[in-house]
Amino acid sequence: MRNLRSCTLLIAIASLPLAGCRTGPDVEPASLVLHNGKIVTVDPATPEAQAVAVRDDRIVAVGSDEDIQSFIGPSTRVIDLAGRLAVPGLIEGHGHYMGLGRAKMILDLTTAKNFDDIVAMVRDAVAKATPGTWIFGRGWHQEKWDRVPQPNVEGVPLHAALDSVSPDNPVLLTHASGHGAFANGAALRAAGIDTRTRDPRGGEIVRDAGGNPTGLLRETAQGLVSRASERGGDQRSAEEVYAEQKRQVDLAGQEALENGITSFQDAGSSFATIDFLRTLEQRGELPVRLYVMVRHESAEDLDAHLDEYYMPADGNDFLTVRSIKQAIDGALGVHGAWMLEPYADLDTYGQNTTPLETIEQLSRIAFAHGFQMNIHAIGDRANREVLNIYERVFTDNGADGDTLRWRIEHAQHLDPADIPRFGQLGVIAAMQAVHCTSDAPWVILRLGEERAQNGAYVWQSLMKSGAVVTNGTDTPVEHISPIHGFYSAVTRRTADGMVFFPEQRMSREEALYSYTMANAFAAFEEDIKGSITPGKLADITVLDQDIMTIPEEQILDTKVDYTIIGGDVRYDRAGSGS
Repeated sequence: MRNLRSCTLLIAIASLPLAGCRTGPDVEPASLVLHNGKIVTVDPATPEAQAVAVRDDRIVAVGSDEDIQSFIGPSTRVIDLAGRLAVPGLIEGHGHYMGLGRAKMILDLTTAKNFDDIVAMVRDAVAKATPGTWIFGRGWHQEKWDRVPQPNVEGVPLHAALDSVSPDNPVLLTHASGHGAFANGAALRAAGIDTRTRDPRGGEIVRDAGGNPTGLLRETAQGLVSRASERGGDQRSAEEVYAEQKRQVDLAGQEALENGITSFQDAGSSFATIDFLRTLEQRGELPVRLYVMVRHESAEDLDAHLDEYYMPADGNDFLTVRSIKQAIDGALGVHGAWMLEPYADLDTYGQNTTPLETIEQLSRIAFAHGFQMNIHAIGDRANREVLNIYERVFTDNGADGDTLRWRIEHAQHLDPADIPRFGQLGVIAAMQAVHCTSDAPWVILRLGEERAQNGAYVWQSLMKSGAVVTNGTDTPVEHISPIHGFYSAVTRRTADGMVFFPEQRMSREEALYSYTMANAFAAFEEDIKGSITPGKLADITVLDQDIMTIPEEQILDTKVDYTIIGGDVRYDRAGSGS
């Protein structure tokens, strides 16, 4: 954190000549001016201002209304903020871009109050589908239902209820976390899953007392059914595949822009998906800036092709690729997070989803090619193993972790002994504050009181270790709204009003920093993003309320009025307003 703040200060100082009062007839007019507002810059040189001037894709001046007046010419678009708050363009620090788009195209199960609601949704979908067509959905979470389904195994129902409404249509419903899924009988048959099917490495086919698959598939076991569904999609033409992918991009982009997101850090896409996104970038068809982590490729293919995909941020880029994503464990909600001690509510340690030797091999490949390594680790055992691997790679290569900026994605549940190692090693904790408030009602059930208090979502403890803590939503696991993420960070308050270990709350300044400069730093982009500073990209989010000062209970009512990327107003809630 100290290195990040020093870097930020140096950038701000270098920009000071541009930030002062610019008057006189020789000032070239700006293309866009925001004035008469409160601008929180996240720049220590000029923490707050009234107005900002933009020329083309860059910020050229920040200051008072009087300072910026001379930048207004006959062709300048002028937006009167009317006292509203403008902040640096908000950055989604960890999400799944194509997954968000796809989630908008299938059944939304996040609103289901119980399993009966889900059965009804599937019944309605089957009524509109031809026999044999797959039915997909995402977003269910058994801990958030108002009653436990009967019969059940481990709190999750049996597939017979779905079979009754969808006997001929395979159904695959992904858990909110993405680390589990529920399949009906037709989907299990399509995948060849029966009493004799063995669990895949890193996954589990949950069974009843008689050994029959219940329909619940943990971690890598989901792939058995998802691959069966993909085989059915192989008949689509290249044009149909392109159209579906393009729709996913557009839907995800629309959702991001409406929520004030200017940059999106995508937690894992294949080379083929990156090729598709690169084509869209070349055509100017990416709605928001993307920082994409490479995933779903073998060690051999990564070693052979990484250099071809190295795309650091350059100019007004909309696509950056310079990191690898892997996952060492699963998620807490489906008992998949890999723990040092058994779960408090189930006799399991969770899942190691990728062998340690593979994680270390890929980490060494990343280092050899100058790529950042970003590993999903949720459980305390998973986090310890990743820290151990990182430390070995750093030591063996005489590398400085602060320079490499390797990340642990989520870092949700830590053993207290490992918390200081983040700061000592220079490992970034790429976290999602909204996971805390979403999961809190059942975290103590999973971990017990002591483990939850000492190691669950410990933002302050990590920051005090010297670690950079970033923020995001893991969308579509959670809603993409950075307002919700900000609220979760500063309150740690659940929907029912409980505050989850308040000593770990962020200040409002820390929460905004986590969504701006910290995320920019975690992507090697702090010199062009993360603050409203002359010379940086003109990525700005305008809110209708001042989230830095309003009462906590009003934060969630805040709306995004403008989302500006590279000086281009890409979202305007009112449709006009300049």
